[in-house]
Amino acid sequence: MSEDPDILPDGLRRPKDGLLRREYFTPERVKFYAGLFEKVGGMPILSEEERAASLKVVQSGVAPGEDVWVFGYGSLMWNPAINIVASETARVEGFHREFCLTIAFGRGSPEKPGLMLALDEGGDCVGVAHRIAAGQAQSELEILWQREMLSGAYQPHWLDAETSEGKRRVITFVINRAHPRYEGGLSHEHVADRVASAEGVFGTNRDYLYRMTAHLNSLGVTDGPMHDLERRVRALANETGETG
Repeated sequence: MSEDPDILPDGLRRPKDGLLRREYFTPERVKFYAGLFEKVGGMPILSEEERAASLKVVQSGVAPGEDVWVFGYGSLMWNPAINIVASETARVEGFHREFCLTIAFGRGSPEKPGLMLALDEGGDCVGVAHRIAAGQAQSELEILWQREMLSGAYQPHWLDAETSEGKRRVITFVINRAHPRYEGGLSHEHVADRVASAEGVFGTNRDYLYRMTAHLNSLGVTDGPMHDLERRVRALANETGETG
């Protein structure tokens, strides 16, 4: 592994803007990182066949020639890394965003595992619905599955989302509560401590949080549980910044 902090384990240079690129999600890179995750993080990994089967099930809900909508509640909001033709602010009912997915790689380490967002049961969630053109649905969903369905910690769901343009049927990724990486019910203090201190090859856990709340602000959601978490994390990290 390179000693240069800007070089990722597979030899590519870390982007200075901290954003993911669609070319990161090729079968070859996914296989490389799956092996690395198994070695470093000890987490179960889905096989290519399992990922393909999961995608096929979801695609059965798409009519031929129909555009596909995807709901983002975390980095998919501002960094989808897939080709989209339109985006709308959207709300889903019955689920809320929560830092409940432990991660020992990426934005965490085995010594200081971080936490990533997932949709968990209860409440509601404001995010972004992205539209994928019908002609690109296969290629873009394959990239999305390589990004989100590495370990099976998420379960793809079809949900109804309300937008200013009406109701959209969207694909989104809900936490798999049976997965060993699920950590639900953590205290606010514990979550803040983990997010404030964790860091991995893709950056700090708190940078992910700050980007997320900044995007929520742009959607008109200027206060709430994530903003409260940001205030706690900034205090622990001795950082200044705006949360709303």
